[in-house]
Amino acid sequence: MKRANIKYLLISLILIALTLGSGCLLPPVAAPPSPAPSSPPSGTTTPIDSGWKIPLAGNQPSLPSIADVVAKVKPSVVAINTEVVTYIFNQPRTQQGAGSGWVIRGDGVIITNNHVVEGAKSITVTLDDGRTLPVDMKTVATDPVEDLAVLKIGVGNLPAVTVGDSLKLRVGDWVVAIGNSLGLGITAKEGIISRLKVSITVSAQETLYNLLETSAAINPGNSGGPLVNMAGEVIGITSAKISAAGVEGMGYAIPSQEAVPIIQQLISTGYVIRPWLGVGLYTVDQYVVFRYNLGVDKGVFVTNVAAGSPADKAGIKAGDVIASMNGKEVTAAQELMQTIHSSKIGQQVEIIFWRGKTKYTVSATLIKSPPPS
Repeated sequence: MKRANIKYLLISLILIALTLGSGCLLPPVAAPPSPAPSSPPSGTTTPIDSGWKIPLAGNQPSLPSIADVVAKVKPSVVAINTEVVTYIFNQPRTQQGAGSGWVIRGDGVIITNNHVVEGAKSITVTLDDGRTLPVDMKTVATDPVEDLAVLKIGVGNLPAVTVGDSLKLRVGDWVVAIGNSLGLGITAKEGIISRLKVSITVSAQETLYNLLETSAAINPGNSGGPLVNMAGEVIGITSAKISAAGVEGMGYAIPSQEAVPIIQQLISTGYVIRPWLGVGLYTVDQYVVFRYNLGVDKGVFVTNVAAGSPADKAGIKAGDVIASMNGKEVTAAQELMQTIHSSKIGQQVEIIFWRGKTKYTVSATLIKSPPPS
């Protein structure tokens, strides 16, 4: 009996060994079938243009030489330093200011911004060669309307710049701003013309019109300096920038075509002659409405009327609110000034104004603006 069991055990072991040696007695698992190649979309098997080749650019225009422009213009750019007396608690204090300018005539005539020299008791000019010279304050002529000023120093044989034509500018044109940035000396910053004929509001009562916008960096101290094209011609006078968090590359300049007539009059006459109504103006706001108990809540408040002026002769008085001129509604002081200045000397204008709750219509004949007092 034991021998039979041993015999069956040996047979079982032999069968197991054969099974292991053969790898597996189960049928092999078949591999998944290969996917059939996809057919191309209908219609793309025919070449679009078997002879076409990608066109390659030829010789690229070289970038303009900023260094050549700076070398040409920088000797004509000056640093301007001012002293302005202010009063705090009736105590005088002298404040220092810095700006830029440029030589328009070799006999020492210099152009800058009005706001650079406004209210200054003394002005000095530092030339490119390092000389610092005082300005004869009697020669300073300013125009607050266009923010321009002319002054003169007592030295000759200075290199003068050439004034270019801003009307030829296009968005994207290269320009260079040269000036006394941060009062640290004359530096140059390159950029392009970003926009043309731009208006920006610099305060509640002041808006600047028809400006050039540039990506060239404009910093405090640059005001009054030249914005030049790649020919080294002044096509703008740097005037303002937007200073706000997250705002970069938005500087502004007065275009040369706007500035040239003003500069010409400042040099030849000492002031700018414009049509004149003879009123002081302020934009109506809630404070003025409450303070003077006005009968209207919009328009231009008349702060004063010059004796013998067209406004005086027309019967306009301080405290009146001008609502329109020549059929055009006006709601801001500078808007009304723009309307007056765009008129002609000797032109008769129709003015509608309020006095209390009563509306009046009068005519006034504009005359030449008198010299500044």
